[in-house]
Amino acid sequence: MAELAARLDSAYPDVECALHHESAFELLIATILSAQCTDKRVNQVVEKLFVKYRGPADYLAVTQEELEEDIRSTGFFRNKARNIRGACARLLEAYDGQVPDSMEDLLTLPGVARKTANVVLGTWFGRADGVVVDTHVGRLSQRLGLTRNTDPKKIELDLMAHFPQEHWIRLAHQLIWHGRLVCKARKPDCARCSFNDLCPASNVAREARS
Repeated sequence: MAELAARLDSAYPDVECALHHESAFELLIATILSAQCTDKRVNQVVEKLFVKYRGPADYLAVTQEELEEDIRSTGFFRNKARNIRGACARLLEAYDGQVPDSMEDLLTLPGVARKTANVVLGTWFGRADGVVVDTHVGRLSQRLGLTRNTDPKKIELDLMAHFPQEHWIRLAHQLIWHGRLVCKARKPDCARCSFNDLCPASNVAREARS
C-alpha cells in the first residue's frame, strides 16, 4: 500500500475538507447536513444558515419547523433538524456549548456516528482516530481491493490496517476527491487514473493483461 499512498500524495497533495466552515461547531452542523446530500448543496445552504444561526442556542431558539424549512433542500430535513437540535441541546448541557475533541464524547451527540466524528476530529482538531468513510471512500476502497466489506465500520478498520495513522486524515480527502473527479460511481475514467495499474477494477489494467 506504500505505492498507492505515495501516488495519492502526488495526485492530491493539498486536499482538504470541501464543507465550508469557520469553527468546529459549523463543521459539525455541515457534516450532519451532508448525509445523503452533496457537499455543493450543503455549502449553498450553510452560506445563509451560518449567518442566521451562530451557536447552539440559536438552533434551539426557533421551532423545529422553522429549522426544517431552512435546511429542506439538503433532504431528510426533518430527521436532520431533529438531530441538529438534539446535538445542540447536548452541547449546551454537557460541554458548555463547545464541540468536544474526543470520539467518545462526540458519539454522545444525536446524529453523530463515526463518520461525522472523524470529520470533526480530523479536519478541525487534527486528530487521526479513524478514517472517514463516505460513499466515495467506500466505493473506491472496494474498487482498489482495499476491502471486501460494505459496512462502513468494517471498511474503516480495513483502511486503518492498510495505511499508517499519519495518513488517515488526508486519505479520506484524497479518496473523496478522486471519486468526484475520476473514479465516478457510474462511469469511472480509468484512462485518467494515476494508479489504474494498481486497481483490480481498472478496465485499463484488464485490457493491458488481455
